[in-house]
Amino acid sequence: MQLVLFDLDHTLVPFDSGSTWLRYLMQLGVLDEAEFAPQNLRFAQDYIDGKLDIHAFQRFCMSFLARYDRRDLDTWRSAFIASIADRIPAPSRELVNQHRAAGDLCCIVTATNDFVARGFADSFGVAHLVASQAATVGAGPLAPFSGEMVGVPSFGAGKVERVAQWLAVIGRRWEEFERSLFYSDSANDLPLLEHVSHPIVVAPDPRLRAIALDRGWPVIEQAGPLVVA
Repeated sequence: MQLVLFDLDHTLVPFDSGSTWLRYLMQLGVLDEAEFAPQNLRFAQDYIDGKLDIHAFQRFCMSFLARYDRRDLDTWRSAFIASIADRIPAPSRELVNQHRAAGDLCCIVTATNDFVARGFADSFGVAHLVASQAATVGAGPLAPFSGEMVGVPSFGAGKVERVAQWLAVIGRRWEEFERSLFYSDSANDLPLLEHVSHPIVVAPDPRLRAIALDRGWPVIEQAGPLVVA
């Protein structure tokens, strides 16, 4: 069995999941576009520029979750995932399905908060998810969100820590896997790419492309076929 980790944004899907979710809520009229759109664009540019304040970004993304009932949020999320289903490339689904069929332990590892990311993980049929965790007031599937984040954000070096925590929870260890793979597009994911035995970059940003070429890492172009390494 291989350990296979997938980044979500611009890797399995050709867009930013969190920003697309916010734009969807703006289109519904749930969120005020004048309030949220400028902040959303600023964080997106900070990410591209490599200077994202992940804690500020997560507070921004999670703040509005506390405003609404979980039943409403669940309804909006289901409709959102249905609305973007045709934007998920078939090769991405095929890649995930190949790894699942091979019996690999698969997990989506993303900076997106776990509420939104769970919709994507379910869409791909991936049971395991490591994401930035939105805090709730109390327990249970309908517990309201507090607007805060729990623990280390699943971003940068935090992804390595969070994956280790997840493996411990399910009773596994890095060392027991002969091969570990991580698919990602971003230089922000270098810590986890360097931690696995087989890093694979997908339509990489310029910095990651240069690193991948220098180190001889496999590069998959978004327009080309995704294949199991």
